[in-house]
Amino acid sequence: MSRLPIETKEKAVLLRKKGYSFTEIANKLNIAKSTTSLWLRDIILDEKAKDRLVKRGVMGRYKATLRWQEKRIREEKHNNLLASKIIGKVKRNREHMKLYCSLLYWCEGGKSENSEVRFVNSDPELIRVFVSIFREAFSPIQEEKFRILMYLHGYHDENIQKDFWSNLTGISKDLFQKTYHKHHTKKRIKDGYPGCIAVRYYDVKIARQIKSIYKIFARHF
Repeated sequence: MSRLPIETKEKAVLLRKKGYSFTEIANKLNIAKSTTSLWLRDIILDEKAKDRLVKRGVMGRYKATLRWQEKRIREEKHNNLLASKIIGKVKRNREHMKLYCSLLYWCEGGKSENSEVRFVNSDPELIRVFVSIFREAFSPIQEEKFRILMYLHGYHDENIQKDFWSNLTGISKDLFQKTYHKHHTKKRIKDGYPGCIAVRYYDVKIARQIKSIYKIFARHF
């Protein structure tokens, strides 16, 4: 996710739609060409924009980009079909859910805590999946044992982000701890970045059980 201002990306999109090449846009906005390509690779140009590229002698590269996009779409469809077949065979009993939860925790959880489960990340989908699997694996869960600590930048609206993370996790806003506000110069803003959160669940038995599962898993394989 880009750390550049949203306005810069908007300018880049407008220039691309006018038929400017990636190199021209990168030079004009003083950004990396790789960033320009990442932002703009899926934009389809109208005839007027294509004419400008022809005159600038870069139409061939644009056609190559379109071929690359088509190939990427075909590969993505194939991979999604393959993934669906794999996931369709995954077992969803309680023992397996504990294993999935423990493996996620092994990657992103707090390893030094012995009295709580602590999972930290800024990816909403990863947070949502972990909390969902955690609830299913260790049911019945005592919801009042959950806590959420948000790490936000100065450009965030605390109330909006609290609503967002509460709706995503199903954890009551009453269980949110005092927000940690990171220092931010506001020179660069992450477009769509929701902040980072730490999800805590205070249960020493579950915390130790999770750690034992991923440790024994590692030894087994």
